[in-house]
Amino acid sequence: MSRWGLIPSWSKDGTAAAKMINARGETLSEKPSFRVALQQRRCLIPADGFYEWRMENGKKQPFRIGMKGGVVFAFAGLWESWLAKQDGYGYEEGDLVETVTILTTDANDKLRPIHHRMPVILPPENYTAWLDPANDVAKCEKFLKPYPVDPMAFYRVGVFVNNARNDDARCIEPLKVANGG
Repeated sequence: MSRWGLIPSWSKDGTAAAKMINARGETLSEKPSFRVALQQRRCLIPADGFYEWRMENGKKQPFRIGMKGGVVFAFAGLWESWLAKQDGYGYEEGDLVETVTILTTDANDKLRPIHHRMPVILPPENYTAWLDPANDVAKCEKFLKPYPVDPMAFYRVGVFVNNARNDDARCIEPLKVANGG
């Protein structure tokens, strides 16, 4: 298990995690927080969906996004091991904390009306190359692009998903609209 939000190994405290739940694929190699992880600690994060929000009638409308038929897929991610150097932020000195972040890219044409960014979804044929630390950064950066439109699907869900404490099937139920549509 890993904690959400990358904490670089050199970080003095755990506050970085809240800021690094995702990382822009276009600038990874430029950022000290991600540079070494991109070279040595790439990972796959399995999922069957994710959420984005769009403003509609002055309110944020959540959408569940995934693959047609509910097929499981994998996000491109990076991980780090961080050794807590002091007590605080929910950690005790000496705790070894495994952390992870999802990489993002520009949205594909299907998702752009909902949000301008999307997670990097890797096709299965790229899993091995992405995970292989022998592959250089330049080769891996070629994988950091929008996923093809055709296999993807999305639908509106209720605002129940807006609270992180809510963790049950209601988060993925399609929103019922008043006109029966």
